[in-house]
Amino acid sequence: MGRITEDLIRRNAEHNECVIFSLEELSLHQQEIERLEHIDKWCRDLKILYLQNNLIGKIENVSKLKKLEYLNLALNNIERIENLEGCEGLTKLDLTVNFIGELSSVETLRGNIHLRELFLVGNPCADFDGYRPFVVATLRQLKWLDGKEIERSERIQALQDFPEVERQVREQEKAYCLRRARDKSEAQRKLREEQERGGKEGHPGSDGRWDADVAVDPPPSVGSRDHPQAPEVQEGEPNKKKVDDVEDDLEFWNKPCLFTPESRLETLRHMEKQRKDKEKLSEKKKKVKPPRMLITADGRALNVNEPKLDFSLKDDEKRNQIILDLAVYRYMDTSLINVDVQPTYVRVTVKGKPFQLVLPAEVKPDGSSARRSQTTGHLVVCMPKVGEVITGGPRAPASVRSTSESSRERTGERSRQTEKLEVDPSKHSFPDVANIVGEKTPAPRRVRPEPKVMPHEEDPGFEDDPEVPPLI
Repeated sequence: MGRITEDLIRRNAEHNECVIFSLEELSLHQQEIERLEHIDKWCRDLKILYLQNNLIGKIENVSKLKKLEYLNLALNNIERIENLEGCEGLTKLDLTVNFIGELSSVETLRGNIHLRELFLVGNPCADFDGYRPFVVATLRQLKWLDGKEIERSERIQALQDFPEVERQVREQEKAYCLRRARDKSEAQRKLREEQERGGKEGHPGSDGRWDADVAVDPPPSVGSRDHPQAPEVQEGEPNKKKVDDVEDDLEFWNKPCLFTPESRLETLRHMEKQRKDKEKLSEKKKKVKPPRMLITADGRALNVNEPKLDFSLKDDEKRNQIILDLAVYRYMDTSLINVDVQPTYVRVTVKGKPFQLVLPAEVKPDGSSARRSQTTGHLVVCMPKVGEVITGGPRAPASVRSTSESSRERTGERSRQTEKLEVDPSKHSFPDVANIVGEKTPAPRRVRPEPKVMPHEEDPGFEDDPEVPPLI
């Protein structure tokens, strides 16, 4: 069973950054809460409180919520209206489908002068003759009852007929209280019989907290149930026990009973017992899987793909290496991947599941590398082979060879060119040949001296110009 704790309230206060003292709206529906507690101390500023579909049996510990405007207690086990006088700002109260049989308890809401809407549909008191006129005449501040607006003429008529209506309601209320007392005593008797047959340990959902609740308000079987189908038969148990469990479950759901707070509690506890039985059975079935064998006893590695990932293995002969491309999940964190390269196999652990592959050739673990693609998430492992590529001999680098050859060609071209001295013909001055010849200019450095070629008269390309002075 659930209880209202500080942690529960903080988890449901995410919209207020988990701060509870300034919380204005709180939803605690479908939490199997049995008792209202702590809310009036921890959440004084609440304006809206949702507590529908729980097991609350009494309205309490909310009278200090002065700012509370809307309280939803639908689908609970409440039997009378009480302890709401302190909710001065209450404008809407929802008590749909509870077990309120004391219709006269609505008189406690007279002090809530701001109350405008009230829902009591689905309660035993809503079936009383004169139910609506009694409520309309009792709570004159109401504007809506069970979703229907209260007309002025309806209120006038209810006030005129109130004495007779009140007498009828009191008689029906008294008869209901007598039936309810008999049902409760019958429920206590059946509970004692069940405890005597099976003991406390055999009682559905019996634990310390539930037994304490049973001592105050016992929850035996007195409700009408409608269950869709029986649970499936669990495997791994004796056939007789399985049949007995199915029969007991069918008997429980098909047993006719009244709709009371006790029947709701018993139904919940029966379902809780089934859930615990299934958990115990699953724990028994659950066997620890032995670790998968990766290396045989004789030291031979096995191919394993436990994470069931696509992969490709490529032998790159040009770079003399083996490349593994493993299709790791795209958005998985890299910290969940562990790579281990060995000379004869590679192992990749993905979220604790091993992927192991035997390599076609021996590789160098120290020279291997692993990278992940930022687009696809694939893991690429490059593993150089142990065998090296043998070449014919040392070769000079292409860059050095091309540089030396080009320089040699440029030098040869310069040596074959004839250097001529150009003089501007527009000037009448002649250059000082003596100074030019007399200067000791450093000879250009040549990589390879070229032999002087002297022209000869017999050379067909030789031309003798008498105006040109002989070379010194």
